[in-house]
Amino acid sequence: MSATERRRFAVRRLTLSNFRNYADLRIEPAADMLVFTGANGAGKTNLLEAVSLLVPGRGLRRPKLTDLARQGPAGTGRGWAVAARVETPDGLCDVGTGLEADGSDNDSANTASRSPTSLPGRRSIRIDGETARNQSALADVMSAHWLTPQMDRLFQEGSSARRRFLDRMVFGWDPAHAGRVAAFEQAMRQRMKLLRGDRAPDTTWLSALEETMASKGIAVTAARLDVVGRLAAAAAEGWGPFPGANIALSGDLETWLLNDPALAAEDRFRDSLAQARTEDARTGRTSVGPQRSDLMVRHQPKDQDAELCSTGEQKALLIGLVLANARTRASEEGGVPVLLLDEVAAHLDEARRVALFEALHELGGQVWLTGTDAELFQPLSGQAEFFIVADNGVERLR
Repeated sequence: MSATERRRFAVRRLTLSNFRNYADLRIEPAADMLVFTGANGAGKTNLLEAVSLLVPGRGLRRPKLTDLARQGPAGTGRGWAVAARVETPDGLCDVGTGLEADGSDNDSANTASRSPTSLPGRRSIRIDGETARNQSALADVMSAHWLTPQMDRLFQEGSSARRRFLDRMVFGWDPAHAGRVAAFEQAMRQRMKLLRGDRAPDTTWLSALEETMASKGIAVTAARLDVVGRLAAAAAEGWGPFPGANIALSGDLETWLLNDPALAAEDRFRDSLAQARTEDARTGRTSVGPQRSDLMVRHQPKDQDAELCSTGEQKALLIGLVLANARTRASEEGGVPVLLLDEVAAHLDEARRVALFEALHELGGQVWLTGTDAELFQPLSGQAEFFIVADNGVERLR
């Protein structure tokens, strides 16, 4: 299947209202390779962040919702909105999200405008003009993955960041995964609130919450294992100067699922939660579950854990994993995700930059690239659309 024939996702129109440093902005990309250059602080990453909010989660910087509103007198209390027309494997779709901080209408981006069911201070989601119940619905119509400079330490930080990295890939393969993750986390929070309350917890309600945690938690783990299995071959193969990686999931639930049927693993998880009530109440955290899992990555050519590799090697491993996911999605016709690559070329040598650009072109998906140095993107002349970001606006270069 050629790059032009591949099923993929792409943003064909992006509209921002009162978002970060943008009062009002509208971009209609005409190409699939988009390059945004400008000085530090000009708002390049804000554009990628806006697109990242069109998939489940808190976006690439995970801020408070109120922090996304434009600062200063002009933006105070007005909320914000992000809307897009998205090309999906099944056709065009209008998607929007926004925050109505003071309860007033916020309809500058019409698909994110207020609905009768939206509440002040609460993020709203709209898909083709209809209000969605929660963020999980976004996974049905949009798929995106990203790399930011902050993620360069992904292998040095705690396991939660690596789980989020993996879950963003799983959302693309299995849109229902977002809802299962949300349901598990909600039940986990409610259980912990009961365990740490002033009164003796209602054991019937506790058991009901643990039943939900067991069913959703095993389903979450199974979906993660499935995607890691799908990606394993492409990840191990590598791509040019981006090394192959051996990937695996580590955790109790993973071990149970690999050794026993899903129903037996679910029963074991439920029993473990019941037995851990006293200890969980004492420590204030749930001791077993998919929130304890970790994505293990090993540099294949060196046979070395990623956390022990150099900074440059870790960056190359990350890029390789993102490319492996997109390549596998393309080969299985799942829809190549939009890639948001923030300052990805800044710390790559020339050989790796050229190889990255060639790999992205071969994938055939839409890519948003940012950088301060336009010269780094010269190999993309003639195939990419270039923009200058400055003075709270975006100008397309002719």
